[in-house]
Formats: sequence, C-alpha cells, structure tokens
Amino acid sequence: MATDRRSPALATAGWYVLLSALSLLVLFPVYMLVLRALSNPLEYIAQGQPLYPVQPEWDVFATAFSEADLGRALGLSALVTSIIVVVQLLTSVLAAYAFAFLEFPLKRVMFVMVVGTLLLPIEVTLIANVETMRTLSWLNSVQGLTFPFLATAFGIFLIRQGFLGVPGELRDAATLDGYGHLRFLFRVAMPMTRPIIGSFVVISFLGAWNQYVWPRFATDRQSWQTVQVALRSIGSDRVDRLNIGFAAAIVAALPLLALLIFFQRQMVRGLTAGAVKG
Repeated sequence: MATDRRSPALATAGWYVLLSALSLLVLFPVYMLVLRALSNPLEYIAQGQPLYPVQPEWDVFATAFSEADLGRALGLSALVTSIIVVVQLLTSVLAAYAFAFLEFPLKRVMFVMVVGTLLLPIEVTLIANVETMRTLSWLNSVQGLTFPFLATAFGIFLIRQGFLGVPGELRDAATLDGYGHLRFLFRVAMPMTRPIIGSFVVISFLGAWNQYVWPRFATDRQSWQTVQVALRSIGSDRVDRLNIGFAAAIVAALPLLALLIFFQRQMVRGLTAGAVKG
C-alpha cells in the first residue's frame, strides 16, 4: 500500500522536474539576450563570454530607445499592426460566417481556393505586390504597409471551424426570433467562439508586428521603417555598441510579451476548441 501511494507522488515529482528543466531550456536564450544587453560588449568578450553580467550598463535600454529612435519605429509598428489586426478580424469573421452558414454556388471550391493560398509564401507575390504599390504611389505609406495583409486565409479557416461548432438549433431559433445574419453573427456566433477569435487576434498581432520582408521592400526611407526593420541596423556598426542592439530587441519584444500574458488562456482554449469539427 505504501508503495502504491508513493508511486503517484514520485511520478508527479518527476513531471515537475522535467517541466522545470524544459522551462530552463526555453528561458535560457532569453536570459542570454538580457545578459548581452546589460554587459559591456568589449569587457564581456575579453572575459570569455561568461554566464553573468560584466560591467553592467543599466542605462542601455534608455540609450537604445533614444539613440535608435525606437519611439518612432514602435509607434509606426503599433499603427500598422492595429490596422492589420482589426481589418483581418473583420474580413475573417464575415468570410468565415459565409462559408459556415450560407449556401451559394461553388462554396466548397471557393473555400478550398482560399485555404490553398496558405501554401503560397510571401516571396511568390512579393514582386507583384511591390509593383502594385509603386503604381499606386503607396510606397512609404501606411496603406502600402497594410493593404496586402487585410485578409488572411488562416483567419477565415480558424474562425470558420469555430462557427461550425455552433449548434444548428441556435440558428433555427434565432431565425424564428427574427434575427438577421448580422444580428446572429454578433450576438450569437461570435460570443460562442470568443476563445477562437481571441486566439486569432493574438496570432494576427504576432504576424503583423514581426513582419520584416514586406516592410523592407515597401519602404526606402528611414522614417518609414517599422521596428523590425529598424532593429537590423541598431548597434551593428560598432563592436562596442552591440549591447544597444540587444537592448532594442528586448524593448521591441515587450508588447508581444504583454499580449501573450494577457491572452494566454484565450489562446490555449481557442486553439483546442472545435479544432476537429469540419
């Protein structure tokens, strides 16, 4: 009996040890990033790159923010990301509702074609999109940075899967109560799939905030560089200023960290709810 009682406790302890080890493994690169940001670059290299700070420079984050003009880059990235997330959410919800609840010719074919665009990397359409933006004189502009990403097949697919989990009886009852499509969408379908929509918002934000390839080609002026493009040149010209680049990367990642902490529960629930209903 004592052995039987001890076995679950040992198994639980073993899982905690394993998870703790995995957590340390995942967090180690983050620790090294902070370490390199705080340490004096020349002294850190001279001492053999130890696992502790060397001559910490506590003002490096303020230096990175001011000298690298991170405030402007962060503001532009926040504006571009907000526009992309809001419009992607609107287009994805409306398209997903149509594919989930409406009947129209070639519905399945059109859905397959939409999902098929997920197989196309950005490089396939990059040149055509750049030429289109140049023709419209949208280079170095907010519309040029946002327009190619205002709809996403992934959002349509994810939210459609959530809508398919809404019971058909609710749709019939809403119709009997006089609900139109928009009223049913905003009062019934979206509230019932809130975790999935929340997870999509997080994924959309991460994708828009971390964009590098498109902003790199859609802008040729420093004043229009988003934060990810600006990070490329911060502190990279001199060895004694490498820590400024590391500090700027940490500052740029703070909005993502805050978003993940705030939406972590909705994201987990959204990615596991209704994922197999088709």
